[in-house]
Amino acid sequence: MAEILPDYSGEWRFDPTHTRIGFSTRHAMVTKVRGAFNDFEGAIHVNAENPEQSSVRMTIKVASIDTRNEDRDQHLRTNEFFDAPQFPQITFSSNRVDQVDDGHFMVGGDVTIRGVTKEIAIPLDFIGVERDPMGNLRAGFEGSRRIDRQDFGLTWNAALDSGGVLISDKITLEFEISAVKVEEPAA
Repeated sequence: MAEILPDYSGEWRFDPTHTRIGFSTRHAMVTKVRGAFNDFEGAIHVNAENPEQSSVRMTIKVASIDTRNEDRDQHLRTNEFFDAPQFPQITFSSNRVDQVDDGHFMVGGDVTIRGVTKEIAIPLDFIGVERDPMGNLRAGFEGSRRIDRQDFGLTWNAALDSGGVLISDKITLEFEISAVKVEEPAA
């Protein structure tokens, strides 16, 4: 008997315990600093018949930034960087989803950081779908995108003796998403 494929259409919610929304950048021009945001919500609306009618939205709590150094995290929350008290959230809302080829998508939309909204495109790879031991239908996506932090008003820096700067303007956003399908209970 042939296996029945699950219907991927519908709402999917990010599973925060199995999803990483992170970033990396050069520090002192010689090493990388990596971090993540630990408090976020995200959802994907999938239209399997017409992927271009799918959508993605995400809200990140800036205060949840975690670079494994509390002093640095506190500095990143100040008005020299994210200004978490005035701009407590980073948001993304897609305005298009293009299927590039099998399992590869370009998700375009508006990201707002520190009150500045810019359109970006994020390449996402579809990793697969599995039913987990609790019966949830779970999908995986991965992707990354470089942005210039100055485009969003994140301009603080410090000069180095060599003529370089302490923090690179180029930031790599990193997405490792585990999404669970919102399924109606069986009647």
